[in-house]
Amino acid sequence: MAEIITLPKMSDTMTEGVIVRWNVKVGDTVKSGDILAEVETDKATMDMEGYAKGTVLHLIVEEGNAVPVDGAIAVVGTPGEDFQALLANKAAAPTAAATPEATPAALNNVSATAPTSVTATNDERLKASPLAKKIAEDKGINLSNVVGSGENGRIVKKDLENASATSTPVATVNVSAAPMGQESFTEVNVSQMRKTIAARLCESKFTAPHFYLTVEINMDKAVAAREQMNQVSDVKISMNDLVVKACAVALRKHPNINSSWLGTKIRYNQHIHIGVAMAVEDGLLVPVVRFADQKGLNQISSEIKTYGKKAKEKKLQPQDWAGNTFTISNLGMFGIDEFTAIINPPDACILAVGTVKEGVGVVNGEIKIVKTMKVTLSCDHRVVDGTMGADFLKTVREYLEEPVKLLV
Repeated sequence: MAEIITLPKMSDTMTEGVIVRWNVKVGDTVKSGDILAEVETDKATMDMEGYAKGTVLHLIVEEGNAVPVDGAIAVVGTPGEDFQALLANKAAAPTAAATPEATPAALNNVSATAPTSVTATNDERLKASPLAKKIAEDKGINLSNVVGSGENGRIVKKDLENASATSTPVATVNVSAAPMGQESFTEVNVSQMRKTIAARLCESKFTAPHFYLTVEINMDKAVAAREQMNQVSDVKISMNDLVVKACAVALRKHPNINSSWLGTKIRYNQHIHIGVAMAVEDGLLVPVVRFADQKGLNQISSEIKTYGKKAKEKKLQPQDWAGNTFTISNLGMFGIDEFTAIINPPDACILAVGTVKEGVGVVNGEIKIVKTMKVTLSCDHRVVDGTMGADFLKTVREYLEEPVKLLV
């Protein structure tokens, strides 16, 4: 008997997904546990496991198209079986409108596939394989000028082999009558990750009353300690690793910062799970270093590097980004002196870290060249008051200005 395959909910915040690539075709035999497709969710591109047994009779959703959670994507059954009535019944069934959930994702998310560009002058979606789109992007080819030889006019790799960026027709312009410039634009479909980032950041910014505390930290000893550690360490320690460790130990002394607003309750977490914001192709993800206060710098560094590699390869999984109790966002490696970050729900605070730079300062009454770093703590005023945040930052500063304390 024919069975409709629907899109499962593959993350706690997923409302729809994009079929990036089908791993099966019509006529293939499938069984429970087979990976049917790659699906772009709001967090990652993930493998979709099937549980039906039989022959693939119909693929309802084309690669590159979005479908809501529980939406029909394929039909599996017996070869030659009539499934049209089944599809008609599915189409007639009422479906609830998908609305984004309000959980942490603003800064949490994995890499999604490159968004499809659609020219403003073309109202019809261009049909092209993901590989063809990538080749066109690399070669600067306008797909609207390419005739597809695939099924239903779909543009495939071979259609682009003889095409070039210079082959695109150029309109004749009367120089004496027309202005020098020409207005144009490109619209890009919003990825699942970017949709979720937008929803979560808005919810956090306009629900949690933010306030901000900034301190400047003398990093001379931290820089020297890092250089010494890296002479003997198997894993290279970064400045961000030191910040993660300092915050983790400081949170043990200030549990009111390691907390969450739950509406009618405030949760004070005894465990310390630090989310580390990472930029990916289409947004931001926050994998979590669990029990960070109990881990050494080598272990923290190794774990963060592993997360970074998985993020670039689009291999982060839901368990990697769930459960944060405090978040760190570091833009120092991009030369940013200081900034404010939006709180990553359900956390009560997030620390924004700037670059380490040289300046003139007073040390023991003498004017010297010193290395300093500014950090800004964003706080949810429903949970954290100004003195609480200030005490926490004082402790973080003490650990970074005397990093030997992190080792005992």
